[in-house]
Amino acid sequence: MLENLVLSSVNREFAKLKKLGDQAIGRLTVDELNRIPADGSNSVALIIKHLRGNMVSRWTDFLVSDGEKPDRDRDAEFEGGYGTKEEALAAWEEGWRVLFGALATLTPGDLLRTVTIRGEPHSVIDAIHRQLAHYAYHVGQIVLLAKWMKGTKWESLSIPKGQSEEHNREMWNKHVKNNGKGQN
Repeated sequence: MLENLVLSSVNREFAKLKKLGDQAIGRLTVDELNRIPADGSNSVALIIKHLRGNMVSRWTDFLVSDGEKPDRDRDAEFEGGYGTKEEALAAWEEGWRVLFGALATLTPGDLLRTVTIRGEPHSVIDAIHRQLAHYAYHVGQIVLLAKWMKGTKWESLSIPKGQSEEHNREMWNKHVKNNGKGQN
């Protein structure tokens, strides 16, 4: 059923984003998490605060209340930081826990329902994709900031430069071996 494929796919993609963020954040110290690269920019800590605030607001009572909760203070998400890495990680995990908890309750029949964000109606599919794109944007920022801070000590989270051909060969071999066939 197409709806089951959609739910499975978005769960996988959110999980991939979380893992990417986990890996980048895991490489940073609390000082690096709170470092603001330039005036008017955000630190990794502020991005975490914003993602947590957005996730809790959007995914709490996802099907029955507006995605912008009245008690959310979005502007405060871009102030301060975290005193410890553990505080930052707890906020990061809380946001994802709320998101995955809400996704776990969705049924195929829910995908065409309508939800609102700031009063604007969205199909559940559209609302999910809106958040997937939003979180990808911010996780990309986290990775870029972490890479910038680590400089030459950074170890790639994906295919390292100069290793694309080797990676492609390994993937082709893995999938041809597992599937018993190549691309037609």
